[in-house]
Amino acid sequence: MKRPNLRSEELAEFVGIMLGDGSIGRYQCDRGDGGKSIQHCVKVTLSSNEPDYAGYVEKMFSQLFSIEVEGAERKNENTYDIRCFKKEIFEFVTEEIGLKESPKWERAAIPERYMDSSLEKYVFRGYFDTDGSVVLTDNNGTLYPRLETKICPSPMQNQLAKILESQGFNFGAYGIGKGKIRIQMNGKEVLRNFRDKIGFSNQKHVVKATKVL
Repeated sequence: MKRPNLRSEELAEFVGIMLGDGSIGRYQCDRGDGGKSIQHCVKVTLSSNEPDYAGYVEKMFSQLFSIEVEGAERKNENTYDIRCFKKEIFEFVTEEIGLKESPKWERAAIPERYMDSSLEKYVFRGYFDTDGSVVLTDNNGTLYPRLETKICPSPMQNQLAKILESQGFNFGAYGIGKGKIRIQMNGKEVLRNFRDKIGFSNQKHVVKATKVL
């Protein structure tokens, strides 16, 4: 295992990916001798319909830590898991990076070292690439773009909003029940600024943005 630079842009983006579609857990398993063991798992679960982005995340995960990761499709759920079962990766992610174990509900938070102007946008990119949407509405032949993402009740609600404020974006934040919020930004200029300031690594967002910019 390689220990990545905690202040790297790539690791900051990985943090955002983990906060979006990642999970971190310890699970009790049966051993062949009848005893019990603890399995440590760091995992990202993506849609099977995004093979390009899954390949991007798989390569990032592998190169950040110089390890082999497992990719496994769950066809009955239309999802693709990128998994690592190494205890040292689990410990690095939780103890040194500072990410919380799952579940994210009421717990998920961006580690403070990534809440500054040099790294925060990469965290937001990773989060939006996994849990955000570029929505195009056709109004009499004219496409109007909207960016939106949903955030579970947790400290990262305020942190993600703070990143957008720091980067100069105007946005709305709306309660959608059970403590969840939806952050929404409307218009072509906002989309252009988002592309230029924060950017996309997920090609599905790039394709939609290109249709109106």
